[in-house]
Amino acid sequence: MPGAADASPGTDDLPGASSAPAGLFPAAAVGAPVIARVLLDSPLPQLDRLLEYRIPPQLADAVAPGVRVRAPLRTVGRTVDALVVELTDQQEFPGPLSDLEDVVSPVPVLRPEVWTLARGVATRAAGSASDVLRLAVPKRQARVEKAWLERDPEEVERMRAVVRAVSAPAVITQHAPETLDAVVRGGRRAALQALTGVTKTPAGDWVGRWAVTLAEAARMALAEGGTAILALPDYRDIDQLLAALTALVPEEAIVRWDAAGTPSQRFRALLRAIDGPCIVVGTRSAVYAPAEKLGLVALWDDGDPLHREPHAPYVHTRDAALLRQQQQGGALLFAGHVRSTEVQRLVELDYLEAIGPARTPRPSVLPSANLTARDELAERARIPSSAWRTAREALRKGPVLFQVARPGFAPGLACADCGSAARCRHCGGPLQQRGRGGAVSCLWCGVPDSQWQCAQCDGVKLRPRGSGSVRTAEDLGRAFPGERVIVADGEHPVQHVDDKPALVIATRGAEPIAAGGYRAVVLLDGERMVARESLHVGEDCLRWWADATALAADDAPTVLVGVGGALASALSTWRLADYARDELADRRPLRFPPAVRAATLLGPPDVVTAALDRIQRPGLDVLGPLPQPEGLVRAIVRLDYGIAAEVAAELRAEMIRLSSTRRSARPDQRKRGRQPVPLRVIFDDSTPFDE
Repeated sequence: MPGAADASPGTDDLPGASSAPAGLFPAAAVGAPVIARVLLDSPLPQLDRLLEYRIPPQLADAVAPGVRVRAPLRTVGRTVDALVVELTDQQEFPGPLSDLEDVVSPVPVLRPEVWTLARGVATRAAGSASDVLRLAVPKRQARVEKAWLERDPEEVERMRAVVRAVSAPAVITQHAPETLDAVVRGGRRAALQALTGVTKTPAGDWVGRWAVTLAEAARMALAEGGTAILALPDYRDIDQLLAALTALVPEEAIVRWDAAGTPSQRFRALLRAIDGPCIVVGTRSAVYAPAEKLGLVALWDDGDPLHREPHAPYVHTRDAALLRQQQQGGALLFAGHVRSTEVQRLVELDYLEAIGPARTPRPSVLPSANLTARDELAERARIPSSAWRTAREALRKGPVLFQVARPGFAPGLACADCGSAARCRHCGGPLQQRGRGGAVSCLWCGVPDSQWQCAQCDGVKLRPRGSGSVRTAEDLGRAFPGERVIVADGEHPVQHVDDKPALVIATRGAEPIAAGGYRAVVLLDGERMVARESLHVGEDCLRWWADATALAADDAPTVLVGVGGALASALSTWRLADYARDELADRRPLRFPPAVRAATLLGPPDVVTAALDRIQRPGLDVLGPLPQPEGLVRAIVRLDYGIAAEVAAELRAEMIRLSSTRRSARPDQRKRGRQPVPLRVIFDDSTPFDE
């Protein structure tokens, strides 16, 4: 049976290794590494620790830290994939050890800094390090690996020489040179407010000014001999940043790391990052890229929900970046037009310093609620007269952006007779229509419903409720005959438009970049966006609106339709950090995140109750448990930051105990197939507060 370097409660009944001679490898010289401590690729929480295996003589030259191996498990009679974390000549497990079966690859794909980060992230979130490493270490691609191993050493040295020759930019035009330079070179932590507007790269590409700022910071870090890791929400942001980077650094220095690539491309990116200093640009998993010397970790728009990992252990990119910078040093930047409340909390704790552009941006934002207060018809109109006038005048100069809340033709449908909302007969979700005369389907489950009948009045006719991107485009096309109309949403991806007059209708987050910037921006459906039930609704709306406003030309107006109050004031004055400060202050007395940490517990009633009893202590309060589908219950635990580490450890131990108890049941009581752990724990889960 393999031993454990850090035994945990409730792990004595592990599935053992195949039988092997007892004791240490006798032929080893004193001090020679004869034991490998490995992490198995397993979802079982009781296997989330280092297990000791003997290194057989025939594998002695091939086993090294970071390589992939095959390790036996005795009770299940099979071998599993594993990663070697360390080698030692000292056995800690008191029983006999099994031999490693084989070395899958000689490439050390697990770097020490990545293992340290994975272990720390998993511990903080009461999760498993193996789950984190599935994000950090792409699957092996034999052909790519063979080519990497057979590289010409002279070619490798040429590539490294090109990267070493990179120098810091002489002039930084976007932010005060001394400020950004001091942060990057000094390894400091900062919250950076990005400049609005777009700019043209030497290659002729138009990108947001924020992309140039991050590219300059990354080049500084590379010039100091460190790796820069830049994590962004999606491919649109990545493409902008890559366009800005290619004007500053050679191609050999840039690594694209995102899920959009093929398995071969992702594995090739890992091997390039292992080779030495570079600039890694990618989505949330990029924060786990290898970097022996970390010069910079930067996040763009950390408030975007795409930074939240949807798989266990559900760690936000922001938390992984904070932990990595603590472990390795280097600079840390959270950049955006809008500051999240999580970053605001760190600024108020003086953990992050707030830095801004060399000149204070002040886009021209006009809330229509203020302009039309005496015009009742304009107040009820989806596009008030002030927005029409602004768009009409701007169209003489170039493209105009209309941001809408939803894609499709009609994001909602209602009974034409009684006005009741049309709901799906299968799941109860809202029905929608993608185009005029198009099929009716459910927004949630996607099931078409051509035979809909109203549950209230038995009516069978539907009428549109609200306007999506397609319907808005049709309406604007009729209002501005002869003008180009461009739709940009999930079904119509458009990343760039030229500087010729055009009506661009885009959903939030899908806005294309216009050459020279939009001549006007109209933000529609604001009242619908604000009406969403969510703890983060204010932050989200400001981020959507500010990111769209930032695409306007420097002297172009933005019209915010249908929204007043604090949100409109924050956007029109561009005092966005003040909104984050006030929002955080409002949440503190209510004990809402991020004023406190929160964790969701999901499982059978007796399991959740037992876990809650185990973690009770001062500084912790519980909401629920509340019934959930399939006989489960959910409890929300709110806890002070000071006790979060010990609570996470207690919950992790409870999950191990439950999993071990389940697996140690009599064989005739076990169910076939992989059984989930009875208790599911999600730390920093915002879902319950967004329902």
